[in-house]
Amino acid sequence: MSVVERRWMLFVDGENFTIRGQAVAERNGITLAENCLFKRDKFLWFSSPGGTVPDRMGPAQHLLEPFAIRKTYYTSVTGSEEVISGIRQQLRKLVFDPQVFKKTRSEEKAKGVDIALTKDMLCHAFRQNYDIAVLVAGDGDYVPLVEELKRLGKRVHIAFFENDGMNPELKLACDAFQDITPFFIASWKPATTANII
Repeated sequence: MSVVERRWMLFVDGENFTIRGQAVAERNGITLAENCLFKRDKFLWFSSPGGTVPDRMGPAQHLLEPFAIRKTYYTSVTGSEEVISGIRQQLRKLVFDPQVFKKTRSEEKAKGVDIALTKDMLCHAFRQNYDIAVLVAGDGDYVPLVEELKRLGKRVHIAFFENDGMNPELKLACDAFQDITPFFIASWKPATTANII
């Protein structure tokens, strides 16, 4: 009897991931050079070609279809419309559906990111567009969202830095958790820079 692979979508809280990823890199002596995968305080992703978190979801990996139905990256930036458009274009090249919000210099984090991510995860769940949601975030504010998605019959996998910003309640609420720290560090080591897309 074969295992039925489940449809999944990837949702990345890019603000949360970028802030924590920059800190992890600094602590591990890794210099993040700005390129198509990284703009300081704006967005960050893995430096392995095609590298996506769900490919390394450990024992839960067999549950997932090879490719996400949709991958959405949420972030906010200060600057002109031209700057925002440039970030959207760079995220699109990484095969993300970019959701980039404008924030003022006085704002630490734009509320639009959390609200848009929550709305999209719930709307796609109600429309039965996925079986499993993979959320790249560590913020405890997502606990009620995860619990509601589970009530709707969806599975929620969290992928984040276990020892850097991972809220313990969020980790307990999800169906599967993957510490992405080792993969992130390995992907950004100087020896891998030849692999940057």
